[in-house]
Amino acid sequence: MTVAFEQATIKVQKQEEFGKLQAAIEQAFLPENAERFLKQLDRKGTRVRDFDAVLSARALEQAGIGSVRSELSAWQMYQALTLSDQAQIREFYLSKLETIDAALRHKFKKLYQYY
Repeated sequence: MTVAFEQATIKVQKQEEFGKLQAAIEQAFLPENAERFLKQLDRKGTRVRDFDAVLSARALEQAGIGSVRSELSAWQMYQALTLSDQAQIREFYLSKLETIDAALRHKFKKLYQYY
């Protein structure tokens, strides 16, 4: 008998903030927005896997994503989340950054490096 790994689901506590951040991340990683987002990170010298730095650089807001508007910045919304919600949104962000086209990832390989 083989048992497959199944990730436990954790209930999101702050649905509104989580949803807005999730939408901003999804917009940033759409094929038509991804290059602009990565260029923004490159100009700021921010590594793509450093989610805290991405938020503090306001890269999600400055990537030209007009459909996600809020009175709070992405950093402020992230800070308003509970610890488990923060972990889930970080995990979501990290999974989305791996969906970027391989050619675009190669073009911005410096951003994807660990060191």
